[in-house]
Amino acid sequence: MNQATLHQLKVFEAAARHSSFTRAAEELFLTQPTVSMQIKQLTKSVGLPLFEQVGKRLYLTEAGRELFGTCRQIFETIAQFDMKIADLKGLKQGQLRLAVITTAKYFIPRLLGPFCQLYPGIEISLQVTNHERILERMVNNSDDLYIMSQLPEHLDVNFEPFLENPLVVFAPTNHPLAKERNIPIHRLADEPFIMREPGSGTRRTVQSLFEEEGVKVKVKLELGSNEAIKQAIAGGLGISVLSRHTLMPNTPELCILDVQHFPIKRAWFMVHPAGKQLSIVARTYYEYLLGAAKKFVDEQTALSYDTRFERVK
Repeated sequence: MNQATLHQLKVFEAAARHSSFTRAAEELFLTQPTVSMQIKQLTKSVGLPLFEQVGKRLYLTEAGRELFGTCRQIFETIAQFDMKIADLKGLKQGQLRLAVITTAKYFIPRLLGPFCQLYPGIEISLQVTNHERILERMVNNSDDLYIMSQLPEHLDVNFEPFLENPLVVFAPTNHPLAKERNIPIHRLADEPFIMREPGSGTRRTVQSLFEEEGVKVKVKLELGSNEAIKQAIAGGLGISVLSRHTLMPNTPELCILDVQHFPIKRAWFMVHPAGKQLSIVARTYYEYLLGAAKKFVDEQTALSYDTRFERVK
């Protein structure tokens, strides 16, 4: 390994992560022959095969798996060092890897904007996906922080609640129930229902409540995005349960129904695996978000919910 270079390790880490020389080449802006050559030279330095090909698929050997884990540790240590040096110089620079649940896209970008203005030297990598995929990324230690509304059941994590995330029943503003109050939850069984896709945390929470109350809704559609569901509601295809944060001021065609057992009280959490040492950049964002969330609630919650609810009374 005395002959191995940092560049070779970066090429190997990308190829191992993607299980593909081609995708590694695309990520690193290299040609595939260059990637193959770097891996060949690294393999020679290690003295054991790092990859094996079965059919068309590429797999890590035992030596490859050991080296992959070592590479991740090396790059994390180097990143920590870079950020500590920057901090000693009075700078905040580096990269923040952030993965968030789909619904968080309605407020996280607005909170990231001021943060980027405060710390222009920080680069943001933002991944938006569903609960199931977030857990996969967490297991693989792919990010610095995770923002989610349902904590993992079988993973050891550290978490901090920072914002309420109530789930409410959405309907078109011209819906017959729009002006009723304290609607029995069993009335929802009479309505065509639009559900989030399997793997969604919102779906699991809603199904749990319906099971507890013995409510069997008629699922007319399953859609994989909040925006698609909102458009379907506006088009009169049914009602649904979504985060209150998804109701923006420019959606006059939607209203929130006053249904028993709603809103379902949930919270947004900042999460990271237990034992993970947060980088200086991650800690900076962590502290920033705690303060910024309160201001966001004051400015956005009343605008997106209370005013709209008053309008349909």
